[in-house]
Amino acid sequence: MKRPTIMDIARRAGVSKGAVSMALNGLPGVSEATRGRILEVARELDWHPNNAARALSAARSDAIGLVLARPARTLGAEPFFFQLISGLQAELSGRRIALLLQVVEDLDAEIAVYRQWWSERRVDAVILIDLRVQDPRVDLLEELDLPALVIGGPGHHGRLPSVWADDAKAMTTIVDHLAGLGHRRIARIAGLPDLLHTERRTEAFRAAVASHGIDAAPILMTDYSGEQGAAATRQLLRSPLPPTAIVYDNDVMAVAGVAVATELGVAVPTSLSVVAWDDSPLCQLLHPPLTALTRDTFAFGASAARSLLLVLDGAEGADVEDHVPVLVQRESTSAPSPH
Repeated sequence: MKRPTIMDIARRAGVSKGAVSMALNGLPGVSEATRGRILEVARELDWHPNNAARALSAARSDAIGLVLARPARTLGAEPFFFQLISGLQAELSGRRIALLLQVVEDLDAEIAVYRQWWSERRVDAVILIDLRVQDPRVDLLEELDLPALVIGGPGHHGRLPSVWADDAKAMTTIVDHLAGLGHRRIARIAGLPDLLHTERRTEAFRAAVASHGIDAAPILMTDYSGEQGAAATRQLLRSPLPPTAIVYDNDVMAVAGVAVATELGVAVPTSLSVVAWDDSPLCQLLHPPLTALTRDTFAFGASAARSLLLVLDGAEGADVEDHVPVLVQRESTSAPSPH
């Protein structure tokens, strides 16, 4: 079957070849109505960029793109991202490949960045993070035929390769630990609700508490910030039947939660056990030091970079499962007070 060309799109849409080129590459020069009509015709004809032609017309950029659609104030406080980015960069720098990082406010802005990078050939590939349950970025990157690796999974990432760890198994480990200590009132302060890993942790948390015969296990959603983590903790501890243990989706919120407990006169761990999802120096230096899930995030980032480099070198993309985070028990968890 003959591959559709830009000229075929121009004839069907009733526009010039130049207008088609501008529309497909996200460049100014055509109205939004015309751009929409051209993109619709391209979809009808099942048109895709000619990678061979693009390779001849431009050398590789030797750059990998990473867009983070998170509030900048929360990113600045999360050690996880610094370790992940350090691991990515360490592996890429060995190949003299740059990591192009951009922080945006929302998903629409992130999608716009991918379109711009693709049209300008700014990057050879991208790393997709914070996978959504229904994620339009996956369809977009497949449509653009822009090489990509998803950090997260399995599933919900189309044909894109991924590197992931079993969040469900890790959450079950936490609940089993707390239930084993005798806790019957366990709560969770979670992150952003539309993220796939949040949903997986939520499902695993509910299943794990149910397996221990625990009926009431409240879950409060936040933006991962210390402010919202503190507010959620205050709400739980002031409730008529406060929890004896709280699981936090990151270290920043867990530290903020301990501060709120201290303010309210709730002793950790005597009256409240605290577990942080991600271990960090914050968890280790706090008094009492926090029980936390730990993994080598630097190595996780390096593994993701290696997987993406294999794809760029022509290998078939694959799903790679990383090590399940390990629960490190410290002084913030103990048996609940009998009173």
